[in-house]
Amino acid sequence: MAIQERRPGESIDSILRKFKRKMKNEGTLQELRAREHFEKPSDTKKRKFKAAVQRTRSQQKREDF
Repeated sequence: MAIQERRPGESIDSILRKFKRKMKNEGTLQELRAREHFEKPSDTKKRKFKAAVQRTRSQQKREDF
């Protein structure tokens, strides 16, 4: 769990931005959403395969230019 301590004179907005950035970098929120509903192992494999295909296609497009 990400913890963001407040420094003297620091605004709530800046603390909230830092906290959200930490949560995103750690992947906590993404993991929480993934665990919200059960996903069958076959669906997990399909999703990961599609993501890998998409990554390679976009990488090839960048290399072509």
